[in-house]
Amino acid sequence: MFPIRSASIARAIVPRVGRAYAAASTSTRPPVQLFGVDGTYASALYTASAKTRSLDSTEKSLQTLKGILQKDPKLETIISSPTLNAGDKSQIIAEIARPIASDKTVKNLLEVLAENNRLGLLRGVIDKYSTLMSAHKGVVEAVITSASRLDPRTVSRLETAISKSQYVGAGKTLEVVNKVNPEIRGGLVVEIGERTIDLSVSAKMSRLNKLLTDAL
Repeated sequence: MFPIRSASIARAIVPRVGRAYAAASTSTRPPVQLFGVDGTYASALYTASAKTRSLDSTEKSLQTLKGILQKDPKLETIISSPTLNAGDKSQIIAEIARPIASDKTVKNLLEVLAENNRLGLLRGVIDKYSTLMSAHKGVVEAVITSASRLDPRTVSRLETAISKSQYVGAGKTLEVVNKVNPEIRGGLVVEIGERTIDLSVSAKMSRLNKLLTDAL
């Protein structure tokens, strides 16, 4: 299988009317490196949008699509189906792209995802494009996952500690989001960009179980 290249995807996404900007624009590279297939598509979309000077409008269109997916959870299951034929894909794209009909860049993204049987990655692409836009605007998001909701004082202390770390560069604005996941049992999981610091009780138990299993 051939590797998925961000540059070739970006060329496929850029609308014909925007190709004239490709040679003139010099700041089209994504501000941070993303990983995963959805990260590759998000990076390609960022490059394509930068070339057509439509970064903000692309973000707005993607948030519209995200709202559609959140409103109808079954839709995500449907678009992830590997049995979709070309006709099904065209019909789905026409339906979900109706609210963003004027956004040729995002419509091209949907078509490229469909052609490569990657429509199921749409939610991930949307989220990772948001990561790129935050970095573009100088915002670094730190997601802190805890077993129960953290009190404001604890969040403030964590925010202060993270802002002084190597993960937040000078001149950047830090935004802290607290997510709750009882399955981690305790401790914290801190995600900054593509970096994850797992200090959860569940992770410690998993490592302990592995050590015991290996010892036996």
